Amino acid sequence: MRSRGMRVFDGAAETIAEQAGDPDFPVWVLEEDSTVVGCTTVFEDSPAWAFTEHERAQPALFLASTWTLPTDGRRLGHVIARWALDHAARTGATAVRRGAFEAGLARYYCEVQGWTLLREVERRGRTGYIMTRPAQYQPGLPVVAPVSG
Repeated sequence: MRSRGMRVFDGAAETIAEQAGDPDFPVWVLEEDSTVVGCTTVFEDSPAWAFTEHERAQPALFLASTWTLPTDGRRLGHVIARWALDHAARTGATAVRRGAFEAGLARYYCEVQGWTLLREVERRGRTGYIMTRPAQYQPGLPVVAPVSG
């Protein structure tokens, strides 16, 4: 992300590694030929700092800490997002939510991946961009067997 001109908080890689190594943390990984090429954290509860009480009462998944290995345009982050939409639909959630602290990334999620910006919030001195999409089955999804971390 830094090489693309986006801000990344110091320690991001270490934080994601700690989450992936914690058996009580809901990290899902995307593997290809036994290599982890991406991951995301999937919470069943949406954070109170980003969503209203009414919104949090609705069954939804919240994605955090999504990471992908840079590839040759295979859009692995988009694959992870599609998997989350499909997983939500298959498990009875009505929506998938996510946040970003980088305006360019939020713009990409909305303009390219089809997320809707719900609101901007201040969180720890930074602007958070809070987004949502309805849960939806994803026919033709190239993910065969996701593995929960």
